[in-house]
Amino acid sequence: MTRFAIDAPTALRIVTDDRPVDAAHSLVGPSILRSHALSALYRASRDGSLDEKTARAQLEGIAGLKIRLLGDRVSRSTAFVIAGLSGWDDTEQAEYLAVAQLQADALITEDPALIAAAEHIVPIASYDQLFSV
Repeated sequence: MTRFAIDAPTALRIVTDDRPVDAAHSLVGPSILRSHALSALYRASRDGSLDEKTARAQLEGIAGLKIRLLGDRVSRSTAFVIAGLSGWDDTEQAEYLAVAQLQADALITEDPALIAAAEHIVPIASYDQLFSV
């Protein structure tokens, strides 16, 4: 079994694509993932790129996504260290990297900044790897 850490845009893409993640894989992410997904859907609804009904349906899809969300003491402490070593002003990206480092085999994201930051922390996997063994 491969354990993948994912970010909020990846979680939203899984819900939008309506493709089941291969049963041989499991998903993890930081607890902040739900808030990031909520904010992204709210912004899309406000700016008209997504109607409210669809945004709410996708939010329900996130709630139904089989993913272990972590916000434990060790993850928070690791995020604090990663953000400090990276010189960041906040810990948001570091939370994804901390969970990936501590709990996953690889990180799935399409965020160029997160990919670059992950270089010495955790391998990056492609989105399509979620759907095959």
